[in-house]
Amino acid sequence: MSDKNLFYNRELSWLEFDKRCLSEAKDKNIPIFERIKFLSITASNLDEFFMVRIASLKDMKNAGYTKKDIAGMTPEEQLDELIPATKEFMKNQYQTYNRSLVPLLEANGLKIVRHYEDLTPEQSRYVDKLFERDIYPVLTPMAVDSSRPFPLVRNKSLNIGALIYDKKKDVTDIATVQVPSVLPRVIILPSERQGMTEIILLEEVIEKNLDKLFLSYDIVCAHPYRIMRNADFSIDEEETADLLKEIEKQLKQRQWGEVIRLEVEDTMDKKLLKELKKHLDVVDRVVYKINGPLDLTFLMKVNGLPGFDHLKYEKYVPQPAFSNGDYSNIFDKIKKHDRLLFHPYYEFTPVIEFIRQAAVDSNVLAIKQTLYRVSGNSPIIAALEQAAENGKQVTVLVELKARFDEENNIAWAKKLEKAGCHVIYGLVGLKTHSKIALVVRREEDGIKRYVHLGTGNYNDQTAKLYTDMGLLTCSDPIGEDATAVFNMLSGYSEPRKWNKLAVAPIWLKDKFLMLINREAENARQGKKARIIAKMNSLCDPKVMEALYDASAAGVKIDLIVRGICCIKAGVPGLSENISVRSIVGNFLEHSRIFYFFNDGFEDIYMGSADWMPRNLDKRVEITFPVEDPDLKKRIKDILKIQLADTLKAHIMQPDGSYEKQDLRGKVKLDSQMYFAEEARKRSAKPEDADAAISHDRVFIPIEAEESEH
Repeated sequence: MSDKNLFYNRELSWLEFDKRCLSEAKDKNIPIFERIKFLSITASNLDEFFMVRIASLKDMKNAGYTKKDIAGMTPEEQLDELIPATKEFMKNQYQTYNRSLVPLLEANGLKIVRHYEDLTPEQSRYVDKLFERDIYPVLTPMAVDSSRPFPLVRNKSLNIGALIYDKKKDVTDIATVQVPSVLPRVIILPSERQGMTEIILLEEVIEKNLDKLFLSYDIVCAHPYRIMRNADFSIDEEETADLLKEIEKQLKQRQWGEVIRLEVEDTMDKKLLKELKKHLDVVDRVVYKINGPLDLTFLMKVNGLPGFDHLKYEKYVPQPAFSNGDYSNIFDKIKKHDRLLFHPYYEFTPVIEFIRQAAVDSNVLAIKQTLYRVSGNSPIIAALEQAAENGKQVTVLVELKARFDEENNIAWAKKLEKAGCHVIYGLVGLKTHSKIALVVRREEDGIKRYVHLGTGNYNDQTAKLYTDMGLLTCSDPIGEDATAVFNMLSGYSEPRKWNKLAVAPIWLKDKFLMLINREAENARQGKKARIIAKMNSLCDPKVMEALYDASAAGVKIDLIVRGICCIKAGVPGLSENISVRSIVGNFLEHSRIFYFFNDGFEDIYMGSADWMPRNLDKRVEITFPVEDPDLKKRIKDILKIQLADTLKAHIMQPDGSYEKQDLRGKVKLDSQMYFAEEARKRSAKPEDADAAISHDRVFIPIEAEESEH
C-alpha cells in the first residue's frame, strides 16, 4: 500500500471537482441563468482553493518540507502541477464565458457592455452622472512616489492600476485605486432596445474616469488587477491564553498575507505589469492573464437580476416535513417515533421548532448544542438566547476555527454569552464539526432526553441549498451518549463506552474500519457483501486501503463522493468492484450516509464526518445509526435513486477523470429533481407524509444487486 500509483493526489482531485462544476456551466441542457451561477461557483471555489490549499503547499515548500503525499508528490511537485493546471482551468472558464455564455445572455435579453466606448450617448451621460454623484466620493486615489509608498492591497479586492505621467516633473509613476466593495459592481444601464437589459461593471466606469481622480496627470494606461493572499493561519492553542482574542488578531493579519496569485487583464501594459509585480513581490509564475472581467463571482449578482426567472429553474420551496406541516408539540411527536429529516426537499423548520419550543417549555431544564456555521440572522441563536433568559441551562459550543466563518462565530459567541448562555470553544487542537443538539426535559415518568443529530450545519439558509439529513429521537441510549458528548466537550471527560454513537477523533475511524473489514470477511466466506458510502470527500489512506481489500475480497462498493476522491475506481487487480460517482446539481450534495449489508442485517449510519484524516483524526465528529425499519428503508430508497442518477452523476474513470453517462438505452433521471417532485407529491397527500415511499417498481432492492449492475 506504499505504492504511489494506488492513490490520486488530493489537490488535483479537488480541481477535478471544480471541472465538474464547470461542465454544468457548459451544459446546453441547463437554463442559461443556472449556467452562469455554476461559473460563478467555480470562481468562488478556486479563490478558496488558492487561499487555503495552494497557500498551504507554498508554506510547506518555503519551510523545506519534502515529505510526499499519498500520491508520492512533494509540496513542490504538487505546485509544479497545480499552477499550470489552474491556469488552464481559468482559460477554460473564460472561454466558456466569452464564447458561450455572453452571446447566449444577449440573445436572451441581457447584454453585458464590456467597454465604456460601447455605451450609447444616453448611457454615457447616465454613467458619468452616476460616477459624479455616487462613485467619485467613495474612491481614494493612491499615487506612488518617493514620499508615498505602494499601499497594502487587501486580499480578494478588485483594483485599478494605472501609469500616470507628471507633466511638470516629466516622470511616470504608478497609481492604484481600489474598486469599493460597498458599491454594487453590476450597474444597470438605461436601454433603448425593447426587451433588452444592459449592464456594465463598476471597474469599467472607474477606469474610464481616472482622469477625474488624478487631475494633474495624464493617464498613460489603466487596467484592473486582483490579488489572492495566503489566508491560511495556524494557532498554537496550547500557548494561547485567550483563543477568541488570538483568532481576532489572526483575522486581521489574513488581509496582509503573502500574495499567491495576481490576476490581470491579458491586455495589461507590460510596464504597468512590471511595476505591479515589483510592488506586490510576485514572480511570473503566479501571474494569471485573463481575457475578460476579473472575478467572475459577479455572475451570482447577475443571476439575481429581476425579469429573468424564465431562464432559471423554478425556485424550489421546501415541503412540510411533518403531516400537514404541524410542528406543534414537537416533543410528543418525537416520542411517538424517530423523525427523519431530508433537506432541502423538506423544511428545516422542525430543527428550529425543536430549539424554539424547548426555549419556552417550562418542563425543559437544559439545552446543549454545537454550532459550526449559522446564518446571519439565525432563529436558532435567537431561541438559545430566549432559553437562557427563561432560566434554562444553556450550553453552546461555538467553533471559532470554522474557516472563513471565524468572524461571524466570534460575534455569535459574544452575543450568546451576553444572553447568559455558557459558551465553550471546544477541545484544544481539535475543531468541533459535529452537529448535535440535546434537550433535557422533565416528564411524568422522569427525565427524558431529546436529541437532534445531523449531517449539516444549524444554518436555516444553507438548509435550502445543501442536501442534508437529520434525525430527531428520544432514544435513551442515544440520549445517554449525547450527554457524554457534551460532558467530553465541556469537561474533557471520556466516557467508558458508547451505546450507539461513534465519535471522532478516537473511536470513529476504528468503527468504520471494522464495518468495512466485516463486509470483506463476509465476502471471503461466500456471503453477499455490499457497501454504499455517500460523503463530500474521501482521502483517508487507511480507509482507502480497507476498501481496496474489500474490493479484492469481492465486496460490491458504490461510492457517492461529491468532491475530493483519492481512491482509484475500476482498476483491474485493484478496485474492479469499486465505482465512484459525483453528483453535481442545483443543490450542493452535503449529506454523509454509510450503508453496510452485514449478511442481511443491514447497518445504516449518518453523520458529520467525511472519510478524510482531518475529520477522523483532527475533529470532533459524530456518526449515528438509523435503526427504525421504516427510516432505514427510506434511506435505502434515497441511495438507490442516487445510484440510478443518469443526468447529474459524473462517473470516475480508471484514469481519475470523470464523465457523464451515455444515455442510450437508459432512463433519464436527475435524482435531485426526483426528490423535489417526490416531496411535492408527499405534501399533496399529507396522510402519507410520514411513510416511506417504495421505488421497487423501478429499482431492484440494494441487497439483490450484483457487481455487473
